[in-house]
Amino acid sequence: MESKKYETIIYEKDGPIARIVMNTPEKANIQTAQQVWDIDAALELANRDEDVKVLILKSNGKGFCAGHAIVGTAEEMASVYPTTGGTPERTHKNHNQDLFLWPPLRLWEFPKATISQINGFCLGGGTVYGFLTDISIASDDAYFQMPLPQGFALPGAQTLFEPWLLMNWKKTYEYLYLNPTLTAEEAKEWGFINEVVPLSSLNDRVEAVAATIAQMPASNIMAIKSAIKRAWEMMGMRVHMQMTTDILTMVSGNTDTGEFRANRDGLRPRQMAAKNTGK
Repeated sequence: MESKKYETIIYEKDGPIARIVMNTPEKANIQTAQQVWDIDAALELANRDEDVKVLILKSNGKGFCAGHAIVGTAEEMASVYPTTGGTPERTHKNHNQDLFLWPPLRLWEFPKATISQINGFCLGGGTVYGFLTDISIASDDAYFQMPLPQGFALPGAQTLFEPWLLMNWKKTYEYLYLNPTLTAEEAKEWGFINEVVPLSSLNDRVEAVAATIAQMPASNIMAIKSAIKRAWEMMGMRVHMQMTTDILTMVSGNTDTGEFRANRDGLRPRQMAAKNTGK
């Protein structure tokens, strides 16, 4: 097996199967700018490798990804997100678009099969990695939440992809307005993930699914993916994701948004969401 270590991830290749392993478990695999850049680079490596047919996105540690690295001071934020600051225009271009719009779209548009292997927590920006893959398989200890609307006054994780996953506007409102924490079984019932397995079986099950897919010719996998992806894009998903990033930038500069964040008292989004919803 080939392996390449980045600052925040490990990239592995084993025949037709590649793996991106988030590798900062001591920091709950939080989504920093460096992590986004590392995953983006590994995606390109797998894309250019003609041997690779299937890509698995997984993590080391007790959880998948705790979401955006939202820390206390402006100096701390600048250290994990050098893409912010300067002017609103710079933040919109370098942060909201270049960091949180185009990389998720590149994951969505990755031409080969993708599988997310989710254990433990999958929160906020981490759900982008967990939900935007072709197939999502979770362990029975996994849980999911988008705490940013209630916890940080953001409409979502830069791009509101949830309506396209749920295809149910009632459930989408419930998810973004009320910030419920979904168990793995609930996430499956809602339509966010495909399958729930015991934690002890998670890796074996994902590897078996990847091996089954990899038996097909690469051209066939890519044809299936292209057809399904284009169906969603013809309905407007890609344009919607770009538009919601623009809306998020405008909302972030509003007075009431600033006042809300100033009153967080250092609480993380999930803690603030729990305070607001009583859950």
